[in-house]
Amino acid sequence: MSAETSSPAGSAADATVTDSAPRYDVDHPAPFIEPPRARTQRTPKATRTNFELYGWLFMRLSGIVLVVLVLGHLLIQLVLDGGVTKIGFAFVAGRWASPFWQGWDLLMLWLAMLHGANGLRTVINDYAERPNTRFWLKTLLFTATVFTVLLGTLVIFTFDPNIR
Repeated sequence: MSAETSSPAGSAADATVTDSAPRYDVDHPAPFIEPPRARTQRTPKATRTNFELYGWLFMRLSGIVLVVLVLGHLLIQLVLDGGVTKIGFAFVAGRWASPFWQGWDLLMLWLAMLHGANGLRTVINDYAERPNTRFWLKTLLFTATVFTVLLGTLVIFTFDPNIR
């Protein structure tokens, strides 16, 4: 008698593979398969973090905050302050004279850049097949993100309305 027929119906052994032949029935339509990313003692410590979970949460939360920031920005720029024709050097100088608007634009810049970089990082991980290609694409992405965030922050905080 084989191991497949000797176990009582409904036991945990029904869901496992025995003698290289899985047992399928109504209660167990497929054999138990270990999750592909299950952590074990052999898993390298570098991959035992929750970085992807935090990245996923960041995308959702930053997306919500960005919707508020961008819609507020568009409402003020296009509707309440007289439309696009009023936007110029003096308009930006007047806005960035206030720490509130500096903070608003800084938060919008940082969240948009980090949100976009995290999304592109995910796309690179999904579509770049070779590890070397993935490494260089992510290096380029992170370099461009850091450069843009630093330059944008520098412009917001060192903007001089008296330039002539």
